[in-house]
Amino acid sequence: MEIFEELQKRGLIAQVTDEAEIKDLINKGGAKFYIGFDPTADSLHVGHFMALCLMKRLQLSGNRPVVLIGGGTGYIGDPTGRTDMRSMMTPETIRHNCECFKKQMERFIEFGEDKAIMVNNADWLLDLNYIELLREVGPHFSVNNMLRAECYKQRMEKGLSFLEFNYMIMQAYDFYHLHTHYGVNMQFGGDDQWSNMLAGTELIRRKTGDDCYAMTQTLLLNSEGKKMGKTAKGALWLDPEKTSPYEFYQYWRNVDDADVMMCFKLLTFLSLDEIDEIAHWDDSRINEKKELLAFELTSLVHGKEEAAKAQDTARALFSGKGDEANMPTAALSEESFRDGKADILTLVVGAGFAPTRSEARRLVQQGGITVNDEKITDIAKSYTKDDIGEGIVIKKGKKGFKKITL
Repeated sequence: MEIFEELQKRGLIAQVTDEAEIKDLINKGGAKFYIGFDPTADSLHVGHFMALCLMKRLQLSGNRPVVLIGGGTGYIGDPTGRTDMRSMMTPETIRHNCECFKKQMERFIEFGEDKAIMVNNADWLLDLNYIELLREVGPHFSVNNMLRAECYKQRMEKGLSFLEFNYMIMQAYDFYHLHTHYGVNMQFGGDDQWSNMLAGTELIRRKTGDDCYAMTQTLLLNSEGKKMGKTAKGALWLDPEKTSPYEFYQYWRNVDDADVMMCFKLLTFLSLDEIDEIAHWDDSRINEKKELLAFELTSLVHGKEEAAKAQDTARALFSGKGDEANMPTAALSEESFRDGKADILTLVVGAGFAPTRSEARRLVQQGGITVNDEKITDIAKSYTKDDIGEGIVIKKGKKGFKKITL
């Protein structure tokens, strides 16, 4: 089976500009393609991971990836899918985040001569002359068409800033620059980027007469249509300091039954034959499926050794035997204590089991929290530093564990 057909069977392809041309190009290893990553944080998250997996699949099939770090577009911020404007980052923060991205990406993509290359759009966007840009690019964009674009719809309700309005132009210019300077002929991205990607192919056609192509990837949505990769603490990060290997493993171990096989297809590198065999396992083996999914994905991100540790810890904790050696921890700061005590709500929020004290209160009152195997329902329950000592184990439901330390 060739790569285009495999991507289709895995459900990874959402939209394409020219199916026959794209199919021929990537099946023959003739695509020099790019995917952009804006440095909105100091770590990649699971949405980026899905894009990196696509990049790796295409590279293994002989196509050449160009990783575009958005050191320039990061100054503006992508309005796609947002109801409010992103916080503007300082140049120092943008540069720091770009460096963090580079280090993480090298674990997934093979860089080097005749392999993948990494570029930063700050190298050309920050030097653009405004008047020259207006004359060179402005005539090729219809404001009416831009306002109809899906990527602006949510922002239009609360007011779209002129800053964000320029994002589509910047992304289209990136594609044009990469085509003329690096020979890039394709762009890949999430399905929510379709309007921006079409703008790029059209700009290239108008400016050079060349045909370039775009393909969007299926968004990682659960069976209810909601984005996956969100935890009580926020995004599911690839940085082990922000999301531990155990927490990463547990996220996939606890996905809904209805989403398991989809995750195997979209995110793992198991063959389609192997996945089809797993799909035919008896329903009584659903936990075995989830364990395998969690192990495969944790191995890809953190390595097999960390995946094995996370799996052993999860099994031990679930069986009630405990395994504090590899249990994820959360340390309370001095500010967590008032009059020498930290209440149960502080522990729940500190453990990452709830984003706010009000949500923590609900969990406690509904009997969802235990501390050292004691169910806690009193929201006034508090602990001294002596009570915490070398650490206490807080548990959310049956599967969430965290060791609280000082």
